[in-house]
Amino acid sequence: MQDPKSYRIDELAARFGLAARGDASGLVSGVAPLARAEPGQLAFLANSRYVPDLAGTRAGVVVLRAEHADASPSPVLIAPDPYLAYARIAALFDHEPATAPGVHPTAVVAANAHVDAGASVGPGCVIESGARIEAGAVLGPNCVIGTDCTVGSQSRLGANVTLVTRVTLGKRVLIHAGAVLGADGFGIARDGNHWFKVPQLGGVRIGDDCEIGANTTIDRGALEDTVLEADVRLDNQIQIAHNVRIGAHTAMAGCAAVAGSASIGRDCLIGGGAGVLGHLEIADGVTITAMSLVTHSIRAPGTYSSGAPIEENRAWRRNAARMRQLDAMARRIADLEKRLEALTKEHR
Repeated sequence: MQDPKSYRIDELAARFGLAARGDASGLVSGVAPLARAEPGQLAFLANSRYVPDLAGTRAGVVVLRAEHADASPSPVLIAPDPYLAYARIAALFDHEPATAPGVHPTAVVAANAHVDAGASVGPGCVIESGARIEAGAVLGPNCVIGTDCTVGSQSRLGANVTLVTRVTLGKRVLIHAGAVLGADGFGIARDGNHWFKVPQLGGVRIGDDCEIGANTTIDRGALEDTVLEADVRLDNQIQIAHNVRIGAHTAMAGCAAVAGSASIGRDCLIGGGAGVLGHLEIADGVTITAMSLVTHSIRAPGTYSSGAPIEENRAWRRNAARMRQLDAMARRIADLEKRLEALTKEHR
């Protein structure tokens, strides 16, 4: 639902440090995609594939780069990063309903748990022994806050979030529905023909301003804590194993997985479905593209990829067959190189 409040275009320009062109007296009361925006709505152009939509847009104003300004039939707001500018403006129209502080009558709170008077605890929540819910925190329906867990001030948990044990959330952490933090890490030792479970005695520490997507899981450490530093952003259905450390401002897309004791640096980008093997180190400023598998430590910033891009099936089957022949081909080429070198020496 969009906020009924409207903003003049020149007001938005001044507020967000943007340059306005065209009639800047118009009002903006919402946002919409470039091709479907109506007068009174703001759209943006950040990706060149949508340039054809610009000529026919009916948007009240378009946020874009300077090189596209002359092609717009609507007033424009010029930004070096249109997507970021759009995000900041769109936040004006994205307001969560106010949540009243207090504990719902159906919630169950242990006698020695602490719930700040300014926190909001929704229906069906369970807050166990030694847990702390700090000022301004909001727990959605049916959340479970386990033993010795802390929910930091102004943090917000969606429905059915579970903090199992020894989980500490910083300030302003956002956790979406169904996420589980602090479950056992996957620690097992072989004992003859059976597995022996290794106790998971650490916890999970989440820094300020982190966001954790729906149904994402973050396991607690075996001895030390699993750690997300400040402003880490995790998409939905991500697996973070025990003792992993993720540096500040790193973002990971959906279905990525990080195995135990891996360390990911600051300001990294991990694409959807990517995997990082255990005990590896990834430097600051690394980008891993979607569906890549990281099998060795990465010591320098940059963009890294693995895997085969999609292609027509018959071509893929032919190439897959040739892949099985690569070792034999390499051996034959090496043998030919040796023969060529010998022949060259003979004729000198």
